[in-house]
Formats: sequence, structure tokens, C-alpha cells
Amino acid sequence: MIIQPKTRGFICTTAHPEGCAQQVQRQIDYVNAQPSITGPRNVLVIGASTGYGLASRIVSSFAAGANTIGVYFDKAAEGARTASAGWYNSAAFEEAAAAAGRKSFSIVGDAFSDEIKAKTIDLIRTELGQIDLVVYSVASPRRTHPKTGETFSSVIKPLGGTYTNKTVNFHSGEVSQATIEPATEDELRQTIAVMGGEDWQMWIDELEQAGALAEGATTVAYSYIGPEITHAVYREGTIGAAKNDLEATAKRLNEQLSTNGGRAFVSVNKALVTQSSSAIPVVPLYISALYKVMKEKGIHEGCIEQMYRLFSERLYGKNETLVDEKGLIRVDDWEMRPEIQAEVAEVWAKLSTENVYDLSDLEGYRREFFQLFGFETDGIDYEADVNPEVNITNLR
Repeated sequence: MIIQPKTRGFICTTAHPEGCAQQVQRQIDYVNAQPSITGPRNVLVIGASTGYGLASRIVSSFAAGANTIGVYFDKAAEGARTASAGWYNSAAFEEAAAAAGRKSFSIVGDAFSDEIKAKTIDLIRTELGQIDLVVYSVASPRRTHPKTGETFSSVIKPLGGTYTNKTVNFHSGEVSQATIEPATEDELRQTIAVMGGEDWQMWIDELEQAGALAEGATTVAYSYIGPEITHAVYREGTIGAAKNDLEATAKRLNEQLSTNGGRAFVSVNKALVTQSSSAIPVVPLYISALYKVMKEKGIHEGCIEQMYRLFSERLYGKNETLVDEKGLIRVDDWEMRPEIQAEVAEVWAKLSTENVYDLSDLEGYRREFFQLFGFETDGIDYEADVNPEVNITNLR
């Protein structure tokens, strides 16, 4: 079939297998061009099929030479419906890892469930013995609690008061005002239940109890802080409250794992075009302004550059892992440089529908969004027939 992008708001409902494979190969090529990393040998990535999770798996496998297990919730093609982008990404990763002689396995299912945790632990015992790095990179709008059966839904809302700021429709380029009503107490509770640290804690507890964690194992989860422009809807909103819970979990896990030489961190990463960030009002416009400034300064990074720097300079660098006063790893350090933020703020004040393409990199944002789903990728013939049914090697 000929596969074209079909969008619904901030979601693309189709994905292109060859385009996704090309995007994965580009990340692998970048890592292969960098110095190798002496680091983890057996890595579990929970949320491994897109964004930072996928990049973490690529760096683990191709920079550190590690064996990997990826857990993710993606769907295969069915009838006229393409597979999800994460499915195609993972198929491409598995094929490349096998060609490079790396052990890799995929488990598809609900990472929040007891069933998938048990299945993953069985696979670790059978194939790898123990894990020495656990990357927790789950992004989901809903979670069903494995013990109580309650289903929680997350919301992206401010706390305490109504919030209004600029936003952009990145498809049309229209800059407008977004007004968001504050979250209720129950919406806050549910968002923390979905996006906080409880499930990360459950994973580590079960891995540890099963003897599947190696002595001195490291675990890391990902977060974002960002500028004051986005604080009300992000860091000081429902998502920020969930991230605070994630960071508190990291401190507990660090104490728990340190008795056996282990470590737990939260890495605060740069703002990037992801399926998750596209859903947050205000953020796509901020990222578009940020991209233009950072690209002009020659310090722009994507997911793969961020994760290579995290692994090579922080988690497995020659020196002790550098953290801030709150114990957080900061690979958003280039984004948050005062001179970068000052320039972005200056641009932000001027942004309108009439000048958004001149003052920001909105076109780059839009293109990168479609590349998440395998579209607008150089070297791909999008008028050619392609088979949407792609198998994942080593799917368990």
C-alpha cells in the first residue's frame, strides 16, 4: 500500500516502515561515529520504542556493546491500518542489533501490569542472567493499577489557577492564546498515579526480589524542567507534580540500591519534539523558538545526541556522576544557559502568526514531528508501494 501521513490533532495515525527504519539507522550511524563507552553489559529499557527510550537502547547496544531487552506497548499492522511508529522503530533496531552481533529481545505489552513484569524477569533469567542498567522511559496517558484494578488518566493542566499563554498549531502556523482551567484534586491524584514514580519503584522491587538486578546496578528515569515560559502548564502543573514524585522515588531507590553498590538517578533532559511534548499547549511554540536559537549557536541536540552525552559523560564517564543540588543529572544544561533562555524570551515576546516562521524554527518542528512517524525523511519514496506488515525479530 502507499502510506501517507494522516493526522488527528497532535497524533499521526499512520506510520511508514521504511521511513522509521531510516530514522533508526541515522541514530545508529551517529552512535557508531562516536567513541565507544565502557558501561552497562545487560540493559532493560522500559518504554523502548520511541524518543529517549529508543535512543537509550541504541546507545546501550551500539556504543556500549550491551545486550538489551526493550519493553513497549505498540501495535502491529492490521488490515488497512499501519503498525505504530514504535513497532517499526523496534523492528529496525532488532534487525540492526542482530546484524551487529548484539543480543536483543522485545516484549510488547502493558509495562504497568504484573504479567509483563513477570514475563520480563523470566526472559532476563533465561537469556541474560542479570541486568545492570534499568532505563525507565514510560509515557502513557493512562495506567491501570496492577493491585487495585483502578484505571487512572493523566491531564495536562495548571494547578491553583487558570493559565493563559501563547501556543501554536504547528500544522497551520497559527499562533493563538491557549487558556487552560486548573486541575481538580482528583485529576492531580490520577496524573501522579500515571506519570509519577510508583511503577518505577514496582519494577525495581520485583527485579531485585527476583535476583535479576546485578550488584552495583544503575537505574535512571527521565524528566524535564524547562523555562518559566512553560512552568505553569508543565513544571508547576500536574505533570510537574508527577515529576516531583518521580524524583522523590529516585531518592528512595538510590538508598535502596546503594546497599548493594547500586545507584538511581533522574536525568533532566532537553526539550525535544516527541509525541508527548506535542500534546502540551505552549510547549511546541517554545521548542520552535528554542530550536532556532540553539541551531544558530551550533549546540542543538536531538534524542540520540542527548542520550549519548548522558551515557558517555554522566552515567558512565571517567568521573563521578555530576548532579545538581537536588541530585538530578542535568543534560538540559545547554538549553538552560542564561544567554540561550534570554534570547528565547526575547523571541517569545514577538511571536505571532505573521512572523512565526521567520522568528522560530516551526518548520523544523513540523518536519521533525512527521519524522517521528517515518515521514518527510530524505531518501524515501512515499509514492511507492510498501508492505505495512513488518515482523519484529526476537519478539517474546
